This record gives sequence, C-alpha cells and structure tokens, in this order.
Amino acid sequence: IFSLDPEIKREAIWTGDQFHGAKLVADRNGAVLKVRGDAGWQMLRDDLDPCESMYDQMIDPMIAPEILMLRESIRRWRFYDQFRSDANALARQPMIGTRTPVLHDDGRDLPAAIQTIRECGDGLRFDQSIAQAFPGAEVEIEPQPSHHFVLRFHQHGLLRPLSATELSDGTLRYLLWAAALLTPDPPPLMVLNEPENSLHPILLAPLAALIADCATRTQIWVVTHSEALIEELAKTDQCHAIKLKKECGQTDLADLSTNVLEHTSWRWPDNV
Repeated sequence: IFSLDPEIKREAIWTGDQFHGAKLVADRNGAVLKVRGDAGWQMLRDDLDPCESMYDQMIDPMIAPEILMLRESIRRWRFYDQFRSDANALARQPMIGTRTPVLHDDGRDLPAAIQTIRECGDGLRFDQSIAQAFPGAEVEIEPQPSHHFVLRFHQHGLLRPLSATELSDGTLRYLLWAAALLTPDPPPLMVLNEPENSLHPILLAPLAALIADCATRTQIWVVTHSEALIEELAKTDQCHAIKLKKECGQTDLADLSTNVLEHTSWRWPDNV
C-alpha cells in the first residue's frame, strides 16, 4: 500500500567541490553504509531502512564523526516560511522572557529575541533598522513582574506606545524579520519564503538592507515574487538572482542560456 513512497538509494559525503570516489568518506548504497577510516573502508550497517536517511540511522561520534557533524550542521539550518500576524498570532502575545539567540519560526518569542540582540548581538543595528523603516520610532522591551516580556512600539506622533496586539500586520512582520536576520547565532543556511508579504512597499528597502547584512555572516536563500524586493537586493554585491518560469505545470529557469545549474562543476555519483 506504500509502494509509491520514495526510497533513498544513495547518500555520500566527500571532501572538496566535486564528487570523486577517492574523496569519499561515507557512502550509503541502498541498505549498506560504509565509511573510510585509517585502515580503509569499514562497513557499518547493511540493514538501513530505505525510507530513512543515514543521518537518522547512524549517529556515532566515534565510528562515523563526519555523518554526525554534517547532520548537526543541517539541523542548524533555519527556514522562515510564514510569520503569522493575525489577531491570535503568538508574536502578539506576552511570553515569559528567556535569552533567545534564535527566533522561533512562528515568532512567539519576539520580545525576548529583540532583547537578546541588544544584550548579546548588534543592538545598534537593530535600532537603526527600526529608525530606517519607521522614522522616529523606537522599540522597548518591558519586563513584567510575572517575568513576561512585553513589546512597546513608540511611534512619532502617538501619545502612548503601541503594544504588539495593536501593531499593523506589516509593522509586526518587519519586527519579526529584523529579529530573525540580526540573530546573534547565525546558522550555516537561512531560507526566507516571501518575506515581502504584508509589508508596505517603503519597507522593502530596509528589509533588503537587513538581508544583505545577514548575508555577510551566513548564506541566505530568498524566495520571492516581489520585483521591487529583487531590485533592492540586486543593488548589493552579495545577491545572485535565479528567475524561474512555469510552463505546462513545469518549473524551469527563465533564461536557459545562463543556466548556472548546468554549467557548474558539480558531478553526482553515477547511480543517483
């Protein structure tokens, strides 16, 4: 009944830019997993589940440290797919404050993440990003006797600060992106999906500046439909844009003459 489930036939870890048999350090072929050591190849398993990766089935820092190291690196990747900004969004609710170097993917710990940036990261850059997006505005994190952190947004022209529950969707989402991108603990890879959603067009330039700053500390993939955001990102040297098109249900590169995926020196194992 599960005959259509995908099965893993080959996984490999090698050194250098291109795959080559002499550079292999770990090789999973079907159910068999072997690693290369000082004494040559050693078979570790011959009963791997075809539905599970070797990263889940072989975790031994003594026998296969390369698998564990790469597994932990992949686990540090961050994917920010969609921040909720509706009335019931967790980012609008007070939360108990603990040091938060990594913003949760639903933004629930936004006040704690902002305060952590100020104490352990680049708080000046965070404040600059707020001033650039909202001239005259300031963000304050107020601790409560209950140990909850409450966000206060001071905006020029208003007689009192706004709480997170009163912020517009766009303002809240910009604060979430600022907290995510100015993380004191950058991952090896960060993926942002349509960060322009709910943002006013004037916020795209400061958002692009934040993304460019973060790109100097980690690799960032941005998936967007916004030409305006692409234009802002293209102003930086770090941006490499790949445009896609969809025809008859198939997604392909818009300009096949500059297909970077075809001209790369990457070479896969023969039986993948």
